[in-house]
Amino acid sequence: MSSRSKRESRGSTRGKRESESRSSSARVKRERDREREPEAPSSRGSPVRVKREVEPASAREAPAPVVPAVRVKREREADEDSEPEREQRMAAWILRTGGAATARTWIPLTGVCWTLTLRNCVPSPSRTSMHMLVWCVASIFKYVLKPTFTKQQIANLDKQAKLSRAYDGTTYLPGIVGLNNIKANDYANAVLQALSNVPPLRNYFLEEDNYKNIKRPPGDIMFLLVQRFGELMRKLWNPRNFKAHVSPHEMLQAVVLCSKKTFQITKQGDGVDFLSWFLNALHSALGGTKKKKKTIVTDVFQGSMRIFTKKLPHPDLPAEEKEQLLHNDEYQETMVESTFMYLTLDLPTAPLYKDEKEQLIIPQVPLFNILAKFNGITEKEYKTYKENFLKRFQLTKLPPYLIFCIKRFTKNNFFVEKNPTIVNFPITNVDLREYLSEEVQAVHKNTTYDLIANIVHDGKPSEGSYRIHVLHHGTGKWYELQDLQVTDILPQMITLSEAYIQIWKRRDNDETNQQGA
Repeated sequence: MSSRSKRESRGSTRGKRESESRSSSARVKRERDREREPEAPSSRGSPVRVKREVEPASAREAPAPVVPAVRVKREREADEDSEPEREQRMAAWILRTGGAATARTWIPLTGVCWTLTLRNCVPSPSRTSMHMLVWCVASIFKYVLKPTFTKQQIANLDKQAKLSRAYDGTTYLPGIVGLNNIKANDYANAVLQALSNVPPLRNYFLEEDNYKNIKRPPGDIMFLLVQRFGELMRKLWNPRNFKAHVSPHEMLQAVVLCSKKTFQITKQGDGVDFLSWFLNALHSALGGTKKKKKTIVTDVFQGSMRIFTKKLPHPDLPAEEKEQLLHNDEYQETMVESTFMYLTLDLPTAPLYKDEKEQLIIPQVPLFNILAKFNGITEKEYKTYKENFLKRFQLTKLPPYLIFCIKRFTKNNFFVEKNPTIVNFPITNVDLREYLSEEVQAVHKNTTYDLIANIVHDGKPSEGSYRIHVLHHGTGKWYELQDLQVTDILPQMITLSEAYIQIWKRRDNDETNQQGA
């Protein structure tokens, strides 16, 4: 080929490339102009943007025309929809999933993602059946998330022995429900389950009107504890739960916040410390004070006692100097009236040596032996870093529900030690009349108590676990709860455990004993 023909071919190729680039730039310009066109309103009132996408290189060579892609975008939020529109979206979801086995979706009325099983529940897509189904499903989810109780339902809770069926098909007894152990919150679960089975406290928090109008100072976060405890109480006693267990996550978040991280979800805590803090925090959040103003917490659990205190001379002083000091007013016995939420029972010292079979002896002690601390006669020495005292205690008022905390853990400079002593106790007919003063015995007609809850600690002090034995008043049976596990248990097996916290109910005159010995 000559040089002239080569130059002509190069020029024609260059011209084709320039024309293709000009046509490509014109095509891009047209696409940009289309994107700048105003939006056209849709039939529902939402803006609809019609946009033609840029053709890929492979489509430019194809002879067939490119079909523009239409993208529809709703810019309104779900909470701006009116109530009929919410019903329509709810009905559309039900009609789409009516024949399916399981449908998982977001329910606009609740804002929570649930898994709901629907099996041919829509007979016809008529407006009446659609609205009826919308109302039924909406009421189900509303009651699961926020159950409510009437006064008649609350009054009949302790009389019912009928099993309830959850929406997932499992059966359970309301009130005897497991709680999730998120990581190491079983100590709080046991205390919350025990308090939820105290009828006066339960009845108060089942009805939100009892506490929702309590006024608190601005910025106070302690009332959150009351709200979350009421919500948890209603979920535990809900006869129409979604599952046969409840998550205490919101309640525990309030505990972490209000206790300033003293009690946490991820770290094992002490059940007695948590019980003491929780009762006092609940009393304070309900507007109660130390002496004057009472709340449901003090009405249920608060008793009173007399504390007799006598100061002792230093043991290293000579005998003559000790006798002189004992005649001073400082070393005379004093008496103080004090209130209590629970009674601490001291265990005898555990044995240090093994028996002849090279096994550690697990000692046993009757409950009445450790209750002798409160008979007004038994004295016990209490030591501080510079002074020693002799104290004795005498009960003057017994509350309707009495809490015993058995002191199993002792701390020293190096570690925490657990006392494994078994406490032998009856679960009914515990009479505390002899621990009252003579003038008070005439006033207290009812001094007999029955056990309703028993919290047990198993294992090492820092690595152990908690479980609880609870009496169901409707059936008269005992149940053992450990996190999500719920099993029935014989009353005779309860006394063999390492009891840590116990709640006793005072028997009334017209109340007959329906428990087994």
